[in-house]
Amino acid sequence: MKNVLIILSFLIIFSCKENTADKSEKREAKISNSPAKVEVQKTNGKFRLLVNNEEFYINGAGLEFGNISALADHNGNSFRTWRTENGKRSALEVLDEAHENGLMVTMGIEVARERHGFDYNDTIVVDKQLQEIKEQVLALKNHPALLIWGIGNELNLHYTNPKVWDAVNDISKMIHEVDPNHLTTTSLAGIAQKEITLIKERCSDLDILAVQMYGDLPNLPNLVKKFGWTGPYMVTEWGATGHWEAPTTKWGAPIEDNSTVKAANYLKRYQEGIAADSLQCVGSYVFLWGNKQERTPTWYGIFLEDGKETESVDVMHYLWNGTWPANRTPQIESYTLNDKTALDNIVLEANQEAKAFVKIKDFENDVIDYTWGILPESTDLKDGGDHEERPEALPIDIISLNKGELSFKAPKSGAYRLFIYANDGQNHSATANIPFMVN
Repeated sequence: MKNVLIILSFLIIFSCKENTADKSEKREAKISNSPAKVEVQKTNGKFRLLVNNEEFYINGAGLEFGNISALADHNGNSFRTWRTENGKRSALEVLDEAHENGLMVTMGIEVARERHGFDYNDTIVVDKQLQEIKEQVLALKNHPALLIWGIGNELNLHYTNPKVWDAVNDISKMIHEVDPNHLTTTSLAGIAQKEITLIKERCSDLDILAVQMYGDLPNLPNLVKKFGWTGPYMVTEWGATGHWEAPTTKWGAPIEDNSTVKAANYLKRYQEGIAADSLQCVGSYVFLWGNKQERTPTWYGIFLEDGKETESVDVMHYLWNGTWPANRTPQIESYTLNDKTALDNIVLEANQEAKAFVKIKDFENDVIDYTWGILPESTDLKDGGDHEERPEALPIDIISLNKGELSFKAPKSGAYRLFIYANDGQNHSATANIPFMVN
């Protein structure tokens, strides 16, 4: 019996080494030391993105501080950034790590927004911005992991001055003059006739249109045709239902889908809003391959703060590989507070005993570890993904605790959320939260 176990262990280790070697060989095969030649080609009515004359359909993720190697492990082929400087990592470091993992990068360029006070009527500051961006482009243009230049992000959000599109066009022209190998795009918040008309009139130098949509993503192919965009496009943000689209409680707290509902939506939205347009859409970047605080710490990141994967990562693995991961993330079947759901406007009294219950399904019957948390409702509310401060967690006054059941005393008056994290011991977690008010 001991010999059998040794042989099995050897086979498992050998198999893992083989798989690792296969992945390494695939990554090394993609690596080149010269800049990629990136083009868009239209053949028989279909747009294709070409990298060194080979078709490259973007299976990507929005990523600034997320796990680059994990993206490659799940068979993604690209990621986008929002700016050339990414916190502690320089753009060159980000590109180098992408290159080591066989990934291509749509490199974001920070372009000032009118909603932050930038004046596109001021020709001096507009020209200064252009020159600063030129320096960034010159520094990065020959990197072999570079795919596309993303000029600004959601510049149409809360703006009034159409001259922003003249500035974007001038930036695109400058890029094409100094970097003949790469394409340009700009990412829109949603899609509307006004912006499509303005971009066609004022931004003709752009190679690809980029659109960012959430709950309404399945309608995108129809809207592209309705508004008369006939060129190639990609989706540079998509994912969970946006907090602006979600139902709210009576006190105005947006209601977040649990991780299982989100995962089902990711699959549906990809199939209907991205894969459904095989002629004009050249790929997409799911939002967000990492974690961030935006209304809640779990709303948009498909990873948790501690790096655990949620069920939406399973979905991306399935879309990029055609098979589900060997070990699946737990699913949430139900979650209640005092037998009510998040839609029921739950109001408690201070020090009142409250009971929460979550029912979890795990495909492999892994042992589930349950973690509970209470956060005050966020008051640092921003637009367009601008930085928000995470509320500080409250200590829970626990009365009793048993697997998926929690009994606790309600905190002092205020608006809160009760979070549940169901961890399977395999770096996966299901998560949900219920807003509640305390009188």
